[in-house]
Amino acid sequence: MMIQRRSRTLAVACVLATALAAAGCAKSETSDNAGGDSGQAAQEAKTPDSSSGSGCELEMYGAPELDLKDAVVGFSQSEKEANPFRIAETRSIKDEAKKVGVKKLLTTNAQSQLSKQISDIQDMLSQGAQFLIVAPLNSDGLEPALKAAAAKKVPVLTIDRKVNSTACKDYVAFLGSDFVEQGKRAADAMIKTTGGKGKVAILLGASGNNVTTDRTKGFVDQIEAKAPGLEIVAQQTGEFARDKGQQVMEQLIQSKPDITAVYAENDEMGLGAVTALKAAGKKPGKDVKIVSVDGTRNAVQALVNGEYNAVIESNPRFGPLAFATAQKFYAGEAIPENVIIADRAYDESNAEESLGGAY
Repeated sequence: MMIQRRSRTLAVACVLATALAAAGCAKSETSDNAGGDSGQAAQEAKTPDSSSGSGCELEMYGAPELDLKDAVVGFSQSEKEANPFRIAETRSIKDEAKKVGVKKLLTTNAQSQLSKQISDIQDMLSQGAQFLIVAPLNSDGLEPALKAAAAKKVPVLTIDRKVNSTACKDYVAFLGSDFVEQGKRAADAMIKTTGGKGKVAILLGASGNNVTTDRTKGFVDQIEAKAPGLEIVAQQTGEFARDKGQQVMEQLIQSKPDITAVYAENDEMGLGAVTALKAAGKKPGKDVKIVSVDGTRNAVQALVNGEYNAVIESNPRFGPLAFATAQKFYAGEAIPENVIIADRAYDESNAEESLGGAY
């Protein structure tokens, strides 16, 4: 029985990857801040071996059968859409819902407030939501909303951040990146661009979620293991915001004037650091090396301009993967607890040619 279930779990990951490859043929809207050519940057699931968990099936979850074309689907966004990642993520969900033919899509934005995200989800349930896609603000704290969904037998799919709850009970599955691996890849890029020597400052993301914790762990562990000549001299939170990243960098320039490199846990903070360094008369990308995570168009453009050194992608276009997963779930197939996507990397060798695929 376990072998049979594992086979189905691996099979569904393969199907999801195929569905995503097909979805990559379509293009989404573009803008100065987010979008890009989705044909170049559509999400792809990694190999089946990278998906973990025994798999969750509709019958196990206890939810009723549902045709998405006759369904009310809710999407809960966690943060205000001033960040290109969030803009692209919401757009992707809306575009794919339209493409799939979802009867009605409800969308909310928690504006970075946990209490609002809980009430947003509860409100969507009151409006008749039958399936929920949630981008959690924090890994903890959404229990009241998850319990409200469970009470109404409404499946919840989490994207881009994990929740510390029980899969196939409180939620169906997590779709997103391997954040520890992102940190490791960022460290490798930093080692390459610095020659493995120098003093590094880390601009941490927001506290309370696994993205910050994992990206920090991956980076720190890899630096300690592979580049003892790179000294991490500061770790301060920039809350994943450009203005906060700039403020922290301004402070670090004063308190740690000998910093030679910056690891920003998202592009917005990295771009804030660029502004601060320029204002201080330093040359970002040269005097101070910069590596960050996300893959926004502005960060890739900074690479083209020589003001940045590397970017590890964290693909926000969850729409095709989220709805492909929902369709397989309602078709009775087992969904792995964690469906991990493959992320690209940008550096000076590919930035210009890859700019069109950035968001």
